Amino acid sequence: MTHDGGLRLHMQRVLRAPRSVVFQALIAPQELAKWWGPDGFTIPSVESDLRPGGGYRIAMQPPEGDLFYLVGEFLEVDPPERLSYTFRWEDPDPEDRETVVTLSLRDIDVTGTELVLSQGDFATERRRALHEEGWTQSLDKLERLLSSA
Repeated sequence: MTHDGGLRLHMQRVLRAPRSVVFQALIAPQELAKWWGPDGFTIPSVESDLRPGGGYRIAMQPPEGDLFYLVGEFLEVDPPERLSYTFRWEDPDPEDRETVVTLSLRDIDVTGTELVLSQGDFATERRRALHEEGWTQSLDKLERLLSSA
């Protein structure tokens, strides 16, 4: 459900890897754990039931502080071009609410994939900006991971 004026995040990134490889990095727990989260975070566990209606739970360990969890449900799983899921924190901040993330992949040439990320609607601009920073750092890590493969 979107409405005009909703706070949404849109990002695009060109990755030097085929769509099938990029999609695998988005869904395979052992791959996801290598790049997910802002700089300095580690991902001790990823539980995933990859199908529409299936759930996921990602443990995130910040450099300082307590472990916390991201949870959600897959809405659309269409390899290798589209992945959509709900995104919410266990024990959310009062400014947080469940959002929907959609990742679309498109071939650019033989070696490249365009990743388009959309997420929303956010409750506040501050939360949108936080997610933009987190995704930017995560996608930077993903880009490095794929270019070293």
